[in-house]
Amino acid sequence: MGKLTTAIQLLIHSPLKIIPAFGKNEMLNFIPDKVYLKWIYYIETGQKLNLVNPTTFNEKLQWLKLYDRNPLYTILADKYAVREYISQIIGETHLIPLLGVYNDVDEIPWNDLPEQFVLKCNHGSGMNIICKNKNDLDIPKACAQLSKWMTKNAYWGAREWSYKNIVPKVICEKYMVDESGYELKDYKFFAFNGEVELIQVDIDRFSNHRRNLYNLNWEFIDATIRYPNDKSILIKKPTCINEMIECAKRLSLGIPHVRVDFYSIFNYFYFGELTFYHGGGFERFSPNTLNKIMGDKIELKHHFSK
Repeated sequence: MGKLTTAIQLLIHSPLKIIPAFGKNEMLNFIPDKVYLKWIYYIETGQKLNLVNPTTFNEKLQWLKLYDRNPLYTILADKYAVREYISQIIGETHLIPLLGVYNDVDEIPWNDLPEQFVLKCNHGSGMNIICKNKNDLDIPKACAQLSKWMTKNAYWGAREWSYKNIVPKVICEKYMVDESGYELKDYKFFAFNGEVELIQVDIDRFSNHRRNLYNLNWEFIDATIRYPNDKSILIKKPTCINEMIECAKRLSLGIPHVRVDFYSIFNYFYFGELTFYHGGGFERFSPNTLNKIMGDKIELKHHFSK
């Protein structure tokens, strides 16, 4: 009843918000990508989507969804397949140790897994089960959740093309925390064809989510992208920040825009993921001038077919 109640409340207070919910549940697959994206963009941002002359970061991400369909993106967005690419470009030592990969939930050898681990689906975002103590894990519930995720195609919710053709798998990785002893901070590098322009750090993602922005000199930028910032939280500059920036540059070469995510753990860094459409291209910037500044960094090549 909880989900039904939430859906009813959403319909009453924000009736248009039900459309993205239907899309995420693959109930609007029949709507052409361009039409769908114009609808969702207006609902999420309150702005009309300009695909003829896109100028902002969010507008250009929608354009890239439609017209930059490089087959390499399917590999790079696949959380399992990308590991080989990362190994070749920046080295396998930057990969979180892999404990297993499974084509079906029934293949997971629960008894053989360590006391702590992370299970995630390879074909989308937010499909993670973090196990800190196997004795406390409800395995039937975890199996049910993973099985549900395995049936989903993350492409349909925001028409994020890089996810569309990924073959679903479940991967198991080593559970890791940073020097805090309880979390991993995301260091997200906004990269544009070999150049890094902005660094985002997410804090307390599962409780009181805040998000701080920094320039390449690790100077705090008093702006927000969806979540509030908190200048009082002193996030130390990673000792390996320069190497992280250089690796983000290498991973983004030849790509109009990709967000490169790393984790810094005890003076070393590990790869998180590559994201082509940050927040689906719907997250609000404050001030909105940052949206335009970031958009100016994305060069839309004329050879992309329209």
